[in-house]
Amino acid sequence: MSNTIGKLFRLTTFGESHGPAIGGIIDGCPAGLVIDFEKIQYEMNRRKPGQSKIVTQRKEADEVEFLSGIFQGKTTGAPIGFHIENTNQKPKDYDHNAQAYRPSHADFTYDKKYGIRDYRGGGRSSARETANWVVAGAIAKQLIPTIQINAWVSSVGDLFLEKPYQEIDFTKIEDNIVRCPDPEVASQMIDKIKQVRKAGDTIGGTVTCVIQHVPIGLGEPIFDKLHARLAHAMMSINAVKGFEYGSGFCGAKMKGSEHNDLFNPDGTTQSNLSGGIQGGISNGMDIYFRVAFKPVATLMQMQPTINAQGEEVDLQGKGRHDPCVVPRAVPIVEALAAMVIADFSLLAKTSKV
Repeated sequence: MSNTIGKLFRLTTFGESHGPAIGGIIDGCPAGLVIDFEKIQYEMNRRKPGQSKIVTQRKEADEVEFLSGIFQGKTTGAPIGFHIENTNQKPKDYDHNAQAYRPSHADFTYDKKYGIRDYRGGGRSSARETANWVVAGAIAKQLIPTIQINAWVSSVGDLFLEKPYQEIDFTKIEDNIVRCPDPEVASQMIDKIKQVRKAGDTIGGTVTCVIQHVPIGLGEPIFDKLHARLAHAMMSINAVKGFEYGSGFCGAKMKGSEHNDLFNPDGTTQSNLSGGIQGGISNGMDIYFRVAFKPVATLMQMQPTINAQGEEVDLQGKGRHDPCVVPRAVPIVEALAAMVIADFSLLAKTSKV
């Protein structure tokens, strides 16, 4: 089982949704970085469950305890070990699906691949794991302080925030519980999620992210293209079904004469359909991308499924689940983007004489 992401700035994680704790080891973080622990907890609070009426009501403080790699508030260059206690475990909520497979969930594939699965909230396949990523992402952000990363909810179901990112006021993202920076659209999204939740159903959506002030030269030209590594990170998030950057799929409808970003004398471009990346390498323009999340697989409705013996059974979800993942996915998207950029920033230093 692969549990590590990154090349120089690396994160390896452990833990299950309803085990005693989750945690990880961050390796490759340079020595001497002053750590702002309040900023780490701020990011954890953005992701943690139970923060509003439109997310899972599981109550977790998500307080991080660092075990190594930090001394007197600074990184030592040694591996940074940390763990987060699971203080609100309710494994009995999942006894009903100890044998039955939830449709479109990881239950079936985990069982067939490993011959065993942790059915308590999905175990290792649970989005609980992403708390570890937010810890590493918060440290990565501090490693690249001049680079700004902002993500927000750009759609829920068929409700879309149509504004281009240049018109988004990033200071408004945290003004509402759905993390959409437009108050009117946010209100509609919140109502939609509440309606879906009341019906025992779930709904998907998208998160858009912009990375600004990225230096020219991050990324590799062949198999480690910057956008490929971003896609790998984003597609690792639970429930993600799609990733597009720059013009994305809309670019497939255009002619080259419409799509090419023409240069200014200083090397910037008049447009940015490339999304800040050309030839797999950052060009200094804003990097922007969108991530699509499917509806959560666990429904509070009765559905037909099969059990471990291949028999047809009926199953209704129980326990505490998000009716829509995108509000809590915003800090996760930012965290993974920060880890990728921090990793490439360190790699860039090794490629210069």
